[in-house]
Amino acid sequence: MSDSILVLYGSYRSDRMGIRLADFIVNGLAARGATPELVDAKAVGLPMLDRMYKEYPEGEAPAAMEALAEKIRRADAFVFVTGEYNWGPQPGLKNLTDHFLEEWFWRPAAIASYSAGRIAGARSGVAWHGILSEMGMVVISSTLSVGPISQTLDENGAPQGKPGEALTGAFGRFADDLAWWTEAARAQRERRDPPF
Repeated sequence: MSDSILVLYGSYRSDRMGIRLADFIVNGLAARGATPELVDAKAVGLPMLDRMYKEYPEGEAPAAMEALAEKIRRADAFVFVTGEYNWGPQPGLKNLTDHFLEEWFWRPAAIASYSAGRIAGARSGVAWHGILSEMGMVVISSTLSVGPISQTLDENGAPQGKPGEALTGAFGRFADDLAWWTEAARAQRERRDPPF
């Protein structure tokens, strides 16, 4: 069975470098036999959070929110691709994520961070760990941290130079870890209903 994995990306900037990392992850997961799908927060275009999906009467949520809720429910796992803004998470990705809650439960999540500098978005990755855990996901221990992103991936998301080689080497462990937890969570959900 192919793992259905949503790769969520949240920059709203006009010159978006992180999409390179999102594309690299989508391509890498597909090459390993998974079925990844990019969810671009800017393209989805949810409003700033007023009502969560669950707070709408059935059938009355905005169409984009309803479609994304269904994708989240069907997914086996998630990868959050996050830049770092002033030591914290991107507001676009956080806003998209906060529209949902129960839809995320009982599935693994992985974090891939990036920045223009050498810190590689690591502080944002640390912040996301707590956020995703609170939202009912099992956050895997393997992470990807990419920086400087412009020296690591080209405009098509292809690895370049020594930084690209390092990312390619790290990706295998990252993907293996996510695959293991995805299989474990699926087996447990099939064996027993979640406690809530």
